[in-house]
Order: sequence, then structure tokens, then C-alpha cells
Amino acid sequence: MNTTSTPTGTGTGRPSPSPSPTTAVENETALRDVLDRWKTHVDAHEPEHVAAVFTEEALFQGLHPYSVGRPGVAEYYASQPLGMTADYQILHSRRLADGLVLGYLRVSFGFTDRPMLTVYISVLAKKESEGWLFDHYQVSKLD
Repeated sequence: MNTTSTPTGTGTGRPSPSPSPTTAVENETALRDVLDRWKTHVDAHEPEHVAAVFTEEALFQGLHPYSVGRPGVAEYYASQPLGMTADYQILHSRRLADGLVLGYLRVSFGFTDRPMLTVYISVLAKKESEGWLFDHYQVSKLD
């Protein structure tokens, strides 16, 4: 379900300025680069590989207290149940600077033994020598 929605407003009653089509495509391409690798490793229950798509100093908050750096990311994903899968939808993206893209996502986590969990995640993707990596990841569970 890796689809994209175009934002309709700024939350202020005024329409959002539309990014150029090239910029929007480039932003989503950057996000998909890191998101597709993240999803592959989440679905395969490979916590160390999930952590490798984060920067060394990434600020990470799943549904537990936050951590900084790859060890905390690996520990978090190691604690997730076998068979958990992730499907994402990019709801909004914005280039903050060269090599820095903000994304807002809807992610549905599937489980073998319980109902699906849908959350919203804000990410900051940063261009590093290894490619695009998450530098910030924060989950919100909206009921």
C-alpha cells in the first residue's frame, strides 16, 4: 500500500503552496529509498538491519521511551513479535534543505496473533555517504 496523498491545506484555512512536481517526486523518491529498506528488514524481523537504515545519532521513538543511536533502534525492533509486518503510506513530504527530507506517514503494522495497529510516523531522512537514512523517527498513536 505504498501510495502518496497530496496535502490539501496548511491547517490554517489557506491552501498549501504546491511544491514543484520535480521536488515532490524527488522528496518521495528519497523517502521511499529508506522506507522500502526499513520495511524489508521489519518484515523479515532483522533488527540489526533495521537499525542500519538509521544514522549513528538518530533520535528514535517507537511506542516506548525514546533512544538515541542504532543500538536503541535494534533493541526496540528485536522486542517486536515475529511475523510483524509494516505497510506505509506517505501522507506528506517536504524538503527542508539539500539532503534533508521530512515525511509524515501512516503505517499499518500487521501481526499473526492480534489485530492490525495503525500509527502515524514523522521521519527525517538525511542523505549520508551510505544513502538516505532516518535521522529522526517518532510514532504517534491516534485513537
